[in-house]
Amino acid sequence: MNTDFWLARWAKNEIGFHQRSINPYLVKYWSTLGVERSGRAFVPLCGKTLDMRWLSESYHQSVLGVEIARNACADFFAEWEVTPEISNVESFERFSARGVEILCGDFFDLRAHHLSAVTGVFDRAALIALPPPLRARYAEHLQRIIPRGVPIVLIAPEYAQHEMNGPPFAVSEAEIRELFAQRRVDVLETIDITAQADNARFRERGVTRLVERVCKIE
Repeated sequence: MNTDFWLARWAKNEIGFHQRSINPYLVKYWSTLGVERSGRAFVPLCGKTLDMRWLSESYHQSVLGVEIARNACADFFAEWEVTPEISNVESFERFSARGVEILCGDFFDLRAHHLSAVTGVFDRAALIALPPPLRARYAEHLQRIIPRGVPIVLIAPEYAQHEMNGPPFAVSEAEIRELFAQRRVDVLETIDITAQADNARFRERGVTRLVERVCKIE
C-alpha cells in the first residue's frame, strides 16, 4: 500500500477502517502497560481516530500521532471542535491542540528524537494496513525509533488471506512474534468476531472466519 493509495482513500472518504467510537481494547488494556499518566502515548498511522481523544482526556496529558493524509489530521481537530496550532517540524506539518499533536507526513520519516518522550504505543490500524514486506519494515522502524523498553498494545485480525484482499491484512500470532522477536509478546485476548453486526462488510467480501487478537509487546 503506497502513499497514493491512502491519500486517495481519504480524498474519496472511503474510510470504512475508521472506527466511530473509542476502541474498547484500548480502554480495557492500556492501563496494563503500567505507563505513567504524565507520560506520552504514540498512535502510528492514526487517521482521525477517537482513541487519541480518549488517551488525552482520560489518561495522558500528551498524545502523539503520525498520519500521511492532511485532511485526516484537520478532520480530527474539526470534529473535536478545537482549532489546532499548525506549524512545520522538519519534513512534517504539525497540528497541535489540547495535548494532542499530529505530525502530518510519512511514518518512515520519523526519527528517535520525535518520539523521545513516548512511554506507550497503541497500534490498532498501522501494522494491519501494510502488506508483508512493509510490515517487516514498519516493525523494524518502530522499534528503532521508540525509546528502549516502551511497551506496545497491538490489535490485529487473522483470517484466511486468500478470502479477501487487504487492507486490513491478516496478521497471525506467529508473524507478530517474528516481527517483534527481540521482545516479549503476550496475547491478552483472542476474540472470534465473525458474527458481529459491524463486521458484515468482511462477510460480504467472503471472509468465513475473522479473529481479532490483542497483544501486549514489551
